[in-house]
Amino acid sequence: MDAESYQQTVDQLAPKRPVLKNCLKAFLTGGIICAIGQIVSFVYMYFFNFTERTASNPSVATMVFFAMLLTGFGIYKKIGQFGGAGSAVPVTGFGNAVISAAIEHKSEGFILGVGVNMFKLAGPVIVYGVFSAFVVALIKTILVKMGVISW
Repeated sequence: MDAESYQQTVDQLAPKRPVLKNCLKAFLTGGIICAIGQIVSFVYMYFFNFTERTASNPSVATMVFFAMLLTGFGIYKKIGQFGGAGSAVPVTGFGNAVISAAIEHKSEGFILGVGVNMFKLAGPVIVYGVFSAFVVALIKTILVKMGVISW
């Protein structure tokens, strides 16, 4: 059997992936997470007199905290298995990634286990997030100075 006929046989026998179903589940999961985030933001605006702009930071921190709690109780894993990328793309996926690494390596100790491994994934995310924010701010500043856009 040559490589081409083998590949055809594999393609025929391989189970078909439910792409549309997976996309719908990811969309619903991400949408529910974002709706909960919006509710958290409204709570900060209504009860603590934050503005729409100032409520964003505590809302993000609260959502990351919720994700960490749910990960610690083993619930976020089930959400991720159901929703796939819908649970990983929002900021809650960042909280899940950080705490998952910490839980996985807690037997190695707090410093060399939790402290070192917690930021294996979170470190690059933070570095590239800060760098991307710098680049976008630099581009915006240049465009404002040139008069292309107004602030």
